[in-house]
Amino acid sequence: MKKIRQLVFAILFLLPLMISAQDLITGNVKDDQGIDLPGVSVMIQGTTQGTATDFDGNFELEADADAVLVFSYVGYSNVELPVSANMQVVMQESAESLDEVVLIGYGQTTKKDATGAVERVGEKEFNVGAIASPEQLITGKTAGVNVTPPSGRPGETGTVKIRGGISSLSNNDPLYVIDGVPIDQKGPALNSINPSDIESFNILKDASATAIYGSRATNGVIIITTKSGKMNSDFRVEIDSKFSSGVKSNTIDNLNTAEFRAAINSTQSQNAQDLLTNFSTNWQDQVYQTAFGTDNNLILSEGFDNSSYRVAFGYTYQGGILKTGKFSRPSVSMNFRQNLFDNSLKMDFNLRGSWVQERYADQGSIGTSVAFDPTKPVYSGQPEFGGYWEWLNDDGSVNTLAPRNPLGLLMQNQDNGNTQRYIGNAKFDYKFGFLEGLNLVVNLGFDYSEYRGSFVVPAESAAGFNDKGSVRDYSGLKRNTLADVYLNYVNTFAEKHKVDVMLGHSFQDFYREDRNVTQDGLGSPATGNFRLVSLNALESLFARANYTFDERYLVTFTYRRDGSSRFAPENRWADFYSGALAWNISEEDFLKDSDVLSTLKLRLGFGQTGQQEIDKDFGYLPIYTPGDAGVRYPFGSDYHYTLRPEGYDKNIKWEESETYNIGIDFGFMNDRLSGSVEYFKRESSDILSTIAPPAGSNLTNNLYTNIGDLSSEGVEFTINADIFQKENFTWNVNFNATWLNNEIKKLNNFEDPLSPGIAQGEIGGGVGNTIQTHKVGYPQFSYLVYEQVYDTSGMPLEGVYVDQNNDGVINDSDKRIYKNPNPDYLMGFSSYMNFHNFDLSFTLRASLGNYAYNNVSSATGYYGALYELGTLRNIHSSINDTEFNTQQLWSDYYIQDASFLRMDNISLGYTFDNLKDGDVGFRLYTTVQNVFVLTEYEGLDPEISGGIDNNFYPRPRTFLLGFNINF
Repeated sequence: MKKIRQLVFAILFLLPLMISAQDLITGNVKDDQGIDLPGVSVMIQGTTQGTATDFDGNFELEADADAVLVFSYVGYSNVELPVSANMQVVMQESAESLDEVVLIGYGQTTKKDATGAVERVGEKEFNVGAIASPEQLITGKTAGVNVTPPSGRPGETGTVKIRGGISSLSNNDPLYVIDGVPIDQKGPALNSINPSDIESFNILKDASATAIYGSRATNGVIIITTKSGKMNSDFRVEIDSKFSSGVKSNTIDNLNTAEFRAAINSTQSQNAQDLLTNFSTNWQDQVYQTAFGTDNNLILSEGFDNSSYRVAFGYTYQGGILKTGKFSRPSVSMNFRQNLFDNSLKMDFNLRGSWVQERYADQGSIGTSVAFDPTKPVYSGQPEFGGYWEWLNDDGSVNTLAPRNPLGLLMQNQDNGNTQRYIGNAKFDYKFGFLEGLNLVVNLGFDYSEYRGSFVVPAESAAGFNDKGSVRDYSGLKRNTLADVYLNYVNTFAEKHKVDVMLGHSFQDFYREDRNVTQDGLGSPATGNFRLVSLNALESLFARANYTFDERYLVTFTYRRDGSSRFAPENRWADFYSGALAWNISEEDFLKDSDVLSTLKLRLGFGQTGQQEIDKDFGYLPIYTPGDAGVRYPFGSDYHYTLRPEGYDKNIKWEESETYNIGIDFGFMNDRLSGSVEYFKRESSDILSTIAPPAGSNLTNNLYTNIGDLSSEGVEFTINADIFQKENFTWNVNFNATWLNNEIKKLNNFEDPLSPGIAQGEIGGGVGNTIQTHKVGYPQFSYLVYEQVYDTSGMPLEGVYVDQNNDGVINDSDKRIYKNPNPDYLMGFSSYMNFHNFDLSFTLRASLGNYAYNNVSSATGYYGALYELGTLRNIHSSINDTEFNTQQLWSDYYIQDASFLRMDNISLGYTFDNLKDGDVGFRLYTTVQNVFVLTEYEGLDPEISGGIDNNFYPRPRTFLLGFNINF
């Protein structure tokens, strides 16, 4: 090992000596005022070799005599000069590059001029690896944005919460806007978008930034911009390919075969002991596999004087570590830009399509692989039931109360789905000649998807034996069309007064059609929805005004009036607004010439946003639903189908949220060290949620209505640092941290302090059991459990709980609120290093204060589960610590600290430069995803959306090798 390490270091440090002899170039860089500029990037054109100026603006660099040096610096125009002796470089300040452009909805601004909490994550900051869904690109990258990665199921999307996502008790997803088209918040999933086509994410977090989207912005807005061709660029071809291999990183800790036999033999049941065999099967090994995947993209682009195009073809395949699961996605995206009339008219056309094919592995096999008897063989040696060993009754029929063979479930059940999706828009931006700064923008867009699939349980399988198999067919389509028209006026008066005013109108409609029908092999009538159609529309007027005085004082006002068909006419329209102030303190005379402090800005914001995502598009109307085909009522000689009343609230209306935000942006040494600190507080009223029907009513379903108020607050901290900017070595890091807190303030008009709240969080181990609640004075989804009593050795006493009300009886009244799944603190750390042609990057994330309910342990961790209903079942190894004989589902013993530190990815690459005189670029890289997790949680994975650990598809550890070539 020592010799290998010495060899690696020798290669790394001798690489510069292997390069042909070069001249030592020295020089100095100043601004147009004659002030030395430290930290200026000095690169040899066409290579990755370079250096940075020191504190006095001096540099030295080895380069060929005919080389060209490129000087770049934040806030200044790039300078390109041929090498010469003792170079003296002057850089001019550039108004266009003073700050990066960020999108704010129906427009753009710069970070310097932004008054709201807006953050941009560009392609350079994206996570790397085998990524199928776009939101995974920004996991851990921004403060206040919690991206819970998907489970290990191939192609699955993760969940995103901005600042805790505390609006509706049922829908906390942000609004996604793709190339100006807000997509349906009810889907389809983001995994139909090729992540390789994405250029940037612009995340709007506070109400002063999101209010322009009004009724859908309470949970924040994520604006996704896709890639396009560049004007005046040569024809380029880019090929990017990745090949990955995923393995299971963890398994559930149940009894091994020897421990299981010992447990069975220790029981008093001879019948149980007689069921043991001499086989030894690790069922978790049987259902998991090494998963292979690939991601390939071909991009063609070219730019001319007044037009450009970009065409990309992609193919993604991911296999699942759970056998039979797989995901594939061919995709194509096209962008075309054309400028006409001396650039007065700018046209931008985007079209992208994807064709997703999935086979869903039966996730029930995960639970059965934990519980299935390890002394049974995989195969029976008989042709029945596909040859898989199954629990049978004495007459040879399938024991329906026993678990099914895990491998049989995977191999015999067929669950396939296909989705085709098309998203496009045409944007026209016309600059009027009669008034400088006045533009008319028209954006026409659509989002169309169709899906269909089937779930087949074969008649010859054990799962389909009793009903001779079954087939569930489902299909549907979703259509979303958009028409936006707005005027924008931007101008500066007397060199100090900058005005940016926007006024517009938007109309968007949504159409959904679903079919879901199940038919068994017994000839019974088909059941389900044969055709369910739903639609809604949203019409809006919106306006925004920005005023800047002398680049120091900034004011923003935003207004939107939304009308939604989801509400009755008297509740249909609502007004949303925001205001924000900002002070660029660093532009004041007493700081403007500071060599240390380059940025200091104070921001204040207030706004009101809404939420109108309800389960039914016409929830204010009474609806009667026909009963299933098998439910009929005799009347005379005929039978008639039943009609059941659905719950409705004729007064249902908008959910509203008010947000207050204060932030400070800072930067030192020309922003080599920069960041921000934010505090926000949000109050949501008339929150939308589902409640049980009133007692005594004839309603058969839950009611969706406005039920109460929520409150949340938090602090966000972000810091970015260019630690090193030296010749052949750079190191950039980002750290972000978030503190979050939320509390339910009201649930109904008459609060009962003794009420346990509204039950949430269904769990396994019984029918209809829940473990969470919404209760006034506590965070969302808090756990409602008994307080466990322990003996002197620290072992939990079975069935012994604290009598909270001292009435001598342990019942539901003794359950208490204890912990919740929401983290108190979120942290992210990203690092990027470049040494000569090598690059190394990684991303770390931490979540602190979140708790999980270990439902696998609570549902199976008791001796009574070993022998039930004439069958043997394996149990969770927590039995060694509890020795429970019966289920104790509501013991707080199973509420476990799920805080963690996770390394999401680490990547090492090498770039070959000077290929074909710099006309060809080639990079080779390798990545590991889900590198490690440090946690005290005793379950499979501490990071589980919702906080209930049951039948979770484990995340694989993935090893990837890829290359990128462009010419």
